[in-house]
Amino acid sequence: MLVLGIDAALARAGVALLRDGVVVGESTVAGGRGQAAALPVMVARVLAEAGATHADLGGIAVTVGPGSFTGLRAALALAHGIALAAGLPIVGVTVAEALAEGLPALDGRAVWCAIDSRRGRVFLDIGGAIRAVAATDLPAATGPVAITGDAAIAVAATLAARGDDVLLTDARLPHAADVARVGARRLAGALPPLAAQPLYVDPPEARPPAGGLRPAPAG
Repeated sequence: MLVLGIDAALARAGVALLRDGVVVGESTVAGGRGQAAALPVMVARVLAEAGATHADLGGIAVTVGPGSFTGLRAALALAHGIALAAGLPIVGVTVAEALAEGLPALDGRAVWCAIDSRRGRVFLDIGGAIRAVAATDLPAATGPVAITGDAAIAVAATLAARGDDVLLTDARLPHAADVARVGARRLAGALPPLAAQPLYVDPPEARPPAGGLRPAPAG
């Protein structure tokens, strides 16, 4: 099966094409804001490299978070647009799942995924349970842990200073190929379903106006 993986959750945008577990096309753009705008061109590029079209795809996998609000929504919008136009199944993949996919054997270490929320806090994914915590108020490690994510260095340093048994990995940003690999297993039913919808940890910041919404226009 040909699976398209799309990611723009953190400080990199990537697209990868996987055929029966083998990467046959991949494109990556590093950077900050605006990177997700390159995704449509990248999708066209990897399909052309593989000599494939949207009609050849068997499914789409896309990162759902936690991560950049703009990047996540841009990637999800593109993934849903392609899926709808081509009649394809689409699945979500968490950042933690994508990062863990690229790790070697860790001898039983629990994997923590730490994502920088840029407010003095981190989004911490431990075994699929995600919460926002202050960078100085991390939970206790009950055994050896390995840290992934773009806040991994700070989190690992804090845990090490406490005397915890911690391994700092180099898995900081997701790779679209790993998104596709996880997605392929999810599409095959080997992993529990996960909707391709943004994964929000914090409640929305937007609030209705204090005076209420404006009335609908007359006529």
